Amino acid sequence: MSGGSFGPRLTANGVEFRLWAPNAKRVDVLLDRAHPMQRENDGWFKADIDGARAGARYRFRIDGAADVPDPASAFQPEDIAGPSEVIDHAAYPWLAADWRGRPWHETVLLEAHVGSFTPQGTFRAMIDRLDHLVETGITALELMPLADFPGQRNWGYDGVLWYAPDSAYGRPEDLKALIDAAHQRGLMMFLDVVYNHFGPEGNFIGQYAPPFFSESQTPWGNAINYRVDQVRAFAIENALYWLREYHFDGLRLDAVHAIPDQGEIPMLYELSRQAGKLAEETGRHIHLVLENDDNIAAVLDPLIHPPRGQYRAQWNDDYHHAWHVALTGERQGYYSDYADAPLKHIARALGSGFVYQGEPSEHRGGQPRGEPSGELPPLAFVNFLQNHDQIGNRALGDRLESLVSPQAIEAALAITLLTPTVPMLFMGEEWGSQAPFPFFCDFHGELADAVRQGRRKEFAGAYEKFGDEVPDPLSEATFKSATLDWSERDGGPGAKRLALVKRLLDIRRNAIVPRLSGARFGNADVADDGLLRARWRLSEGATLELVANLSDRGLASKGPPQGTNLWGDDWDGIMPPWAVTWRLEES
Repeated sequence: MSGGSFGPRLTANGVEFRLWAPNAKRVDVLLDRAHPMQRENDGWFKADIDGARAGARYRFRIDGAADVPDPASAFQPEDIAGPSEVIDHAAYPWLAADWRGRPWHETVLLEAHVGSFTPQGTFRAMIDRLDHLVETGITALELMPLADFPGQRNWGYDGVLWYAPDSAYGRPEDLKALIDAAHQRGLMMFLDVVYNHFGPEGNFIGQYAPPFFSESQTPWGNAINYRVDQVRAFAIENALYWLREYHFDGLRLDAVHAIPDQGEIPMLYELSRQAGKLAEETGRHIHLVLENDDNIAAVLDPLIHPPRGQYRAQWNDDYHHAWHVALTGERQGYYSDYADAPLKHIARALGSGFVYQGEPSEHRGGQPRGEPSGELPPLAFVNFLQNHDQIGNRALGDRLESLVSPQAIEAALAITLLTPTVPMLFMGEEWGSQAPFPFFCDFHGELADAVRQGRRKEFAGAYEKFGDEVPDPLSEATFKSATLDWSERDGGPGAKRLALVKRLLDIRRNAIVPRLSGARFGNADVADDGLLRARWRLSEGATLELVANLSDRGLASKGPPQGTNLWGDDWDGIMPPWAVTWRLEES
C-alpha cells in the first residue's frame, strides 16, 4: 500500500497507524482494544499493530477522552463520526491498468454530482451512463467533491475527511470501478478538491492539532495554515493520493483565492511540482485546473507537460457572467460588474481570456482584479454557460432553460462548444435538462437552523417573491428535485438539443481539436447592434473565424467569412436572429 506520511500503512505483519497530534499528551489507536501509540518527533504518534489487516476499523483516542476518526481515513463506512476503515488500495484489479490519459487539448468536460446524476445516486450507477457521455462527445467527467461530509446528501464542499470518498455513494472499490470503466471507454476522470477550508461539522483536527489553522479568515471560517510543514504535506499528499490510488486524470482546485497562508514557497506551486513528478514517473497525462477569482494569469500554462508549478487552466467565471447577463438581463451581485456592456465583455473573453485583466471591480469595492491574459493560449481557459455554483447559488436553483429562449441558448452553445478554449457542460445540460440544482445538505440541530437562516438572509427578496417555492436546503425533497430525469433526452426538445450538442462536439473533434495545440487568441469585437466577429490562429497556419448575431432581430451583414463552412447557414445581407457561423480557413 503506497502512501505518504498520513493514514494507515499495511506492513508485512500488520498495519502501521500514524497521527499528527502536536497538542496531545497521549494517543491510543482503538481496535479490539486500546493500543498506546508512541510519541515521535514533531508531534507525530505511531503504532505498529501486528495482525491488523485491511478491513480493520479503528479510531484514535486523544488524552484518554475524545475518540476521533483518522483525518486521513481512507473510508468511513458509518459516516464522519464512526470508525475509519483500513483500505488496501493495491488489491484493486485495474482493468485499464495501461491507461495513460489524454492530452489537455482533447478535453471536453462534463461536471456532475454523483448523488443526483442518477436516481440511485451511486458510483456504480454512473457506470451505466458513461456510454451516453462518449456518444455525446464528452471526453472528461468531472465529479464534484467526494471527501466525506456529514449525513447523506451534500454538494461536497463541506467535506471534513479529505481522503475518504463519502459512503453515501459507495465504497472505494466502487469509485475505482467507475474510474476504470471510464478509462476503458477513453473518458478522463477529474475530481473537484477543496483545500481552502474544512466543513462546519465533523472536523476534529483542531482538538489535537490547532496549528493546522491560522488566524486568517476565509468565507467559511479559519484558514488552513500551509506555512506548517505537516499541514502542507497533508494537502499535497491528498492530491497525489487521488491521482495515484484512484487513477484520476486531473483535479480542479476549488476557490484557491481563499487560501491565504500558503507559505514562502506557495503550497499550490509545490502541489503542481509534485503532481508533475508523478506524471513523469508514470508516463501519464495529469491535468490540474484552478478556480481563482483573482484571475492570475501567471500561474496558468496549458502546454507544459508535465506541470512544473503551474496549472493547465482556470474556470473562466468572467465568460459565464458576461453571457448570463447578456441572456437574462440579471444584474444583481457579481453580475453588476458585467451589466454595463455584456456583449463587449463576451467579445473580450473570446478575444483574450479574462474580462477583468487589472480593471477595477465595482462588486469588489473598486479593487483591481486580474492580470493581462491575451498572451496565454486559449486552452488556459475552461469556458461554460452553467455549472453547479451558477445554478445552485440561485434562490430556486433554476437553470438557464427556465430563463432564456432555446434559440438564444443554442446560439451560446454553438459558440462555447467550438471556441478553442476548453468547454464544460453541467450534467444534463447536453439535453437541456429542466432539473433544478438547488443548494442541499444534511445538517442537524443548531447548524441546520443557521444554514436555513443564512439562506433566508442571502435571498430575502426571493423569499418575499416566491415564498414556499424557495427550497429548504435541509429537506430531502430539495435534494431529490436535483436528480436528472434521463427520459427527457429521449424525445421532444431534449432529443433535439442533444442532437445539436452531438453535432457541435463532432465538429470540434474532427476539425478543431487536431489544430488546437498551437491555438492563439486573435481578435474579437461586437457592434452595438449585437453582431459579433472573432478570429483565432490555430496550428499549421489555419484561422478559425466566428460571426454571430447575438440579438433577437435580423442584422445587416456583408455575409459569412471565407473558408470551409463548419457550422451555420450562408446569408446575404441580413443575418438572422441568434445565427452563428463558423469557418475554418487553411493556410
